[in-house]
Amino acid sequence: MYAKLWQVLPGPKPVKALLAILIAIAVFFLLMQVVFPWVSSLMPYNDVAV
Repeated sequence: MYAKLWQVLPGPKPVKALLAILIAIAVFFLLMQVVFPWVSSLMPYNDVAV
């Protein structure tokens, strides 16, 4: 999978590396802002009663 991504990215190796890092950062922020809060609301540990 990573080899396919590396082949699809344009430019020489330094440009590909920079683009790969930017894609990883974008995916990280998407997960932190959208996916993890949504999943957190579905988890049962929010209903705590002692």
